[in-house]
Amino acid sequence: MTLVHGFPAVVDDSSHTLILGSMPGAPSLVAGRYYANPRNSFWPIMGELFGAGPDQPYPHRLRTLQDNGVALWDVLKACRRTGSADADIEVRSEVPNDFAALYSRHTAIERVFFNGARAEMAYRRSVVAAGAHPAGVTLARLPSTSPANAATPALAKVDAWRALLER
Repeated sequence: MTLVHGFPAVVDDSSHTLILGSMPGAPSLVAGRYYANPRNSFWPIMGELFGAGPDQPYPHRLRTLQDNGVALWDVLKACRRTGSADADIEVRSEVPNDFAALYSRHTAIERVFFNGARAEMAYRRSVVAAGAHPAGVTLARLPSTSPANAATPALAKVDAWRALLER
């Protein structure tokens, strides 16, 4: 199994909403960008909600999310994985990101949305169980934008992800 490392958080002092994946897939790791797999629906959904679609340059997409108070990160800092899918992650190898430090520096974060079940499970196992999740910060799982989640229709994903717009 290959040891893979994630990316730094895309967050600033105006961030009130945090979107968490589990660990970037192989196309993202190669590109050095969040959600770089062209079949992943994350950026098309962000385009629909915020105008941060895949037709925009990557730095512009990130800035647009930040301008809307949205931060991006992954639950895991590192893990061993045989392929690119969340199902390929070896649970015993998971190293979570430092959420205590993130929350202490970015106190305006009030909501966390998980991009799929795997991110939520890893967060609850490594962050909530360790007492590093702050009281008052709400948690919600959204349907995974991964191409592996083909069972959920695109319109249903967009409708669910509209929760980002509600405050």
